Amino acid sequence: MALIYVMDPMCSWCYAFQPHLRDMVSRLRPGIRIYCYMGGLAPDSDKPMPKELQQAISQTWSDIEQRTGTQFNLEFWEKCQPRRSTYPACRAVISAEQITTGSGMLMAEAIQRAYYREARNPSDMSVLTELAEEIGLNRKRFNTQMHSDKTAKILFEDLTFCQQAGIQGFPFLGLETQKGLEVISAGYCDLDELLQRCAALELI
Repeated sequence: MALIYVMDPMCSWCYAFQPHLRDMVSRLRPGIRIYCYMGGLAPDSDKPMPKELQQAISQTWSDIEQRTGTQFNLEFWEKCQPRRSTYPACRAVISAEQITTGSGMLMAEAIQRAYYREARNPSDMSVLTELAEEIGLNRKRFNTQMHSDKTAKILFEDLTFCQQAGIQGFPFLGLETQKGLEVISAGYCDLDELLQRCAALELI
């Protein structure tokens, strides 16, 4: 049995969902694997994010904080130059996993911590390189992997998978079956609801 998880490390709802996912994974029955795909919210861009979009995303953070209790550092919008670009962060997760199996999720969580709590900009390569070092990866090898054809190919394949599966919102969690993907969560859900759904499918 296999679970499919689709996320973007710069998706604020994915950030709120991450602790629930971690708890759920720790309870999975032996033999169940989970595969993580990058959703890729926004392609590469050096253009500053429009003020209107900054305000809209900042308000989303506040709404999520109020609904879920997840903490956000709104100083990001004052300290950083936001860009509508999440592909670099997605490639960072892919690169980390290519270097060391299991490091992809560590990188995703490091990006979330930097972005949402430490007001650091994961659209910047310099920040991603710092985060790679913080989770124990070699800077030079990480930089090489980030710019490799293989990493670009994997991101393209992830995006193609999402498109073909009709997955548009994140986080997405589904069970791979012979008939296709059975949706467990399309969007955020709280821990109790997530565990109930997984228990009903005999995953935990």
